[in-house]
Amino acid sequence: MFASDDAARAYHGPESAWPNPASTAPDTASSAPDTASPALTSGPECAPADTAVAPPSQTERAHPQPDSAAVEQPAPLPADPNPPPGGDASTALGWPEDDDPEQWPLADEDPDPEQMAWTLSDDYPGADEADEAAWLASMSPEVRADYLAGPYTGAGEVIPPGFTHRDPGGPSGAGFAAGGALDRLAPGPFLARALADVTASGHDELGESELIGVLLGCQRQVAWSQARLAAAVTALAARRRTQADRPGWSQLGEHVADELAVALRLTGQSAGRLLDVASGLRRLPEVAAALEAGVIDWPKACILVDELAVLTDDQARAAVTQLLSRAGEQTTGQLRAATARAVLAADPTAAERRRKEGRKETRVEVWHEPSGNAALAGRELAPADAIAADAALTADADWLRDNGVAGTLAELRATAYLARLSGRDLADLLPRDGGATDIDPDSSGCTGNNRGSGPADPGSAARGNSADNRGNGSRGGGRSHGGGSSGRARRGGSIHLTMPLATLAGLADAPGEIAGFGAADAATCRDLAARIGGTGRWCLTVTGPDGRAVGHACAGRRRPDANQPLISWAAGLRGKLQLLESQSCRHPRESTSYAWPRSLRHLIEVRQRTCAAPGCRRPAVRCDIDHTLAFENGGLTCECNGSPLCRRHHRCKQAPGWHLAQDEPGVMTWRLPSGRTYTTAGDCYPG
Repeated sequence: MFASDDAARAYHGPESAWPNPASTAPDTASSAPDTASPALTSGPECAPADTAVAPPSQTERAHPQPDSAAVEQPAPLPADPNPPPGGDASTALGWPEDDDPEQWPLADEDPDPEQMAWTLSDDYPGADEADEAAWLASMSPEVRADYLAGPYTGAGEVIPPGFTHRDPGGPSGAGFAAGGALDRLAPGPFLARALADVTASGHDELGESELIGVLLGCQRQVAWSQARLAAAVTALAARRRTQADRPGWSQLGEHVADELAVALRLTGQSAGRLLDVASGLRRLPEVAAALEAGVIDWPKACILVDELAVLTDDQARAAVTQLLSRAGEQTTGQLRAATARAVLAADPTAAERRRKEGRKETRVEVWHEPSGNAALAGRELAPADAIAADAALTADADWLRDNGVAGTLAELRATAYLARLSGRDLADLLPRDGGATDIDPDSSGCTGNNRGSGPADPGSAARGNSADNRGNGSRGGGRSHGGGSSGRARRGGSIHLTMPLATLAGLADAPGEIAGFGAADAATCRDLAARIGGTGRWCLTVTGPDGRAVGHACAGRRRPDANQPLISWAAGLRGKLQLLESQSCRHPRESTSYAWPRSLRHLIEVRQRTCAAPGCRRPAVRCDIDHTLAFENGGLTCECNGSPLCRRHHRCKQAPGWHLAQDEPGVMTWRLPSGRTYTTAGDCYPG
């Protein structure tokens, strides 16, 4: 079958043929014009010469046929070796040597379907049922199953139709935009080729969302390559272990890391680390598979391998199943915290054993910073002691700032740190005559550069403490008193501890959390709770099935008595319990002022314990409470329009192209300049 690009298809019936060029010469007895073009007709016989010819089509007008008498006629081609059944064997299918589709003659009517029966030859599956059955039987089982399953739909293709074409002047169709096929494509050779093709001429032609898609594709591809690298490392290690069984080769297996260091141009420590992680991935095949699939990256794989090392193989694999369900959406900090909680929940005794073993390496280290300064840190310290000391440094920094010492909180903490360790009194750093004192960076606070009068007791100027222990068990805090270099009372600072009620009561060993520190085992949580005692503020948070806060009650400084069952203490707070708003807010605690009331701010911090930005783990108590819809634009001072944002992400929200919406209380939707959206709903409570 042949067809013109501009007109109808021409059909060769059983007894039709191309008209003999000689027969198209004008009949001198006829009045037909010399310019009439030959028309191909269908039927048992060609039309007589004097049959009326249909008016020329639009194509024929655009391409008029020359006078056949004035054109040199080619010799007829040999007869069709396979003439249609029933046709005249002498009929020749003549075809011009200089075949030009523009000059193909056109059929003047549609073909008769009954005359197409000859196309169903013995080689065509459809002549009859027996032939089709025989044709199907000749296929392989896989091909036959696909054929019988129905028409091809494209399902299962790596790239669905329409994702890879680019129309001139039209939008990019590379498929890396959000939701596109390449945006979801698993890593491997095909993704590598797609990335190379789409960036061959640079990145300037990519749209905003496509550029982010390319970034994500590169990340998945790197993870795939690193998984292959780890597999090659374990293969090398296995080969060397096998070879070490030979007589005289026993030491070969001991130097795999050294061999890697030479081959990969790594330090011995880096090569040993690579070998350790690769071995851990072999122990956890689910993690290795997630890395190869691009679900997680290399840093996340390292966290899972390291943190789960203390568990048995069965315990580790059970924890991995749960952790991998969210690992792809978490930052390394979030995954590390989640993994630490999983380890404590799976085997608290194993975590305790590792902690005690690590205490054998307790030390203080000093080293050079890249800037030329120095670092001083205590390592493998008891968690409760380190957390209490850290809180005390913050309290010291606050005291210095309140008394006129200039500097950021971080600078003042470092100043207090060195002053305490060097035996200096913080009062020596206070300004003289009430003026401001700048910290001398070279003195690091060991000596004051403007010594003078000031409050005699740093603790006497301390603000009210609220060392909080917020959670679905208890909340507490307070001061820990210790002597400074001059024996004066020292402020303890704030500690925000979250722990299940059953853990506080000693009925369970579920882990808790410490703001700014992370997961803590039950023993550490109970130790801190005992230190807080009645000096802190205690609260009770009720959580739902998903582990998120649904109600909250503050008990103030009334902590459970030693002989009082915790359940009765909690029941006594029923009258103070406030249900948090969800879905459609009723605005029961709305304020008409711009400033957030302390009680409302507290509830928002309970609902969202960290910054509301994706991946940020800064505690909410150290964040701004932001009006999602600006107050001057009609935004309410209500829990449905407030969320904690650290200062950095508060500025991000106000940058061009960034947009934040609170679809329901606590559910935040971020839209970034690329047009992609990300949703956060706060972390779950432990327990």
